[in-house]
Amino acid sequence: MKKLLAGAAMALMTLTGGAYAGDYPDRPVMMMVSYGAGGATDFQARIVTMTAGNEDALGMPIAIINKPGAGGRVGWNWFATQAEADGYTLAAYNIPHFIAQSIKGGVDYSADSFEPIANWGADPAVFVVAADSPMNSMEDALAYAKENPGKLTFSGAGLFVGHHIAALQLEKAAGVKMAYIPTKGGGAAAMKAVIAGDVLAGVNNLSDAFRAREAGNVKILGVFDLERNEFLPDVPTMKEQGLDIDNASVNFRGIMVPKGTPQDVIDKLAATVPEMFANAKVAGKMKAGGSPMHIMTRNEVKEMWAAREATLKELLAGL
Repeated sequence: MKKLLAGAAMALMTLTGGAYAGDYPDRPVMMMVSYGAGGATDFQARIVTMTAGNEDALGMPIAIINKPGAGGRVGWNWFATQAEADGYTLAAYNIPHFIAQSIKGGVDYSADSFEPIANWGADPAVFVVAADSPMNSMEDALAYAKENPGKLTFSGAGLFVGHHIAALQLEKAAGVKMAYIPTKGGGAAAMKAVIAGDVLAGVNNLSDAFRAREAGNVKILGVFDLERNEFLPDVPTMKEQGLDIDNASVNFRGIMVPKGTPQDVIDKLAATVPEMFANAKVAGKMKAGGSPMHIMTRNEVKEMWAAREATLKELLAGL
């Protein structure tokens, strides 16, 4: 009898447009970050979700959990195969990371595994060296790389993430062979490797590098984007320094849910989350942390995902 009643209830909820829209969420929500605590994605995720419990947002807090490993693969594999598609388990996405990884294979996800909700930021990659490095420009770094093939070691957050794509583009554009070293623990660990002198240089997120430069720990020699960034107006782009490198490695960040999440939950999140990102306190904390914001709606994100996938298929085939 209980099964019959439950089945009838589910059928009724389907006919009336979903089970959750009126009450969702009625308990705290979890958001998975595929990178370690302290890195740019984790740092920003905690800021952009800090007002989730407000009445004009979701009315329930969002708790961040970290599942780092393999450049994000560990967390996204878990999210695609094990996370409940009920609206109470969200994830931060990083583009181009998870799309590039799915193109190269060996993972349990693709863009079709997830439903985007909204985008909060666009974080360019930058080339960094320790504050006491003798290198003061990309010209210096590339001169060393040409004189010492394969010996310019530089760190990044993993394989086929934005950092790695920027590194591949740099080697191709400059015609040099360097030694890209993916680190465990994401951007925070990659930055520590530069500061500690474990590597000669690094490709990292602008937001991580901005904070490290503010602390006097690194120099930033170039930005992998089409224009200079407002947070680093003194740092030239790679194109300005004679390198044919576009913005394919810019790290877009936002929120997604697993495929199969009820449509009314997706609709509620899609209507609410961009406004949550636009909160003045959120914007202020992001700016203070050197974290560029780029808010996009669900439909805009779907278009961006599709465009990036097309670009990455071409780029990765060429590299």
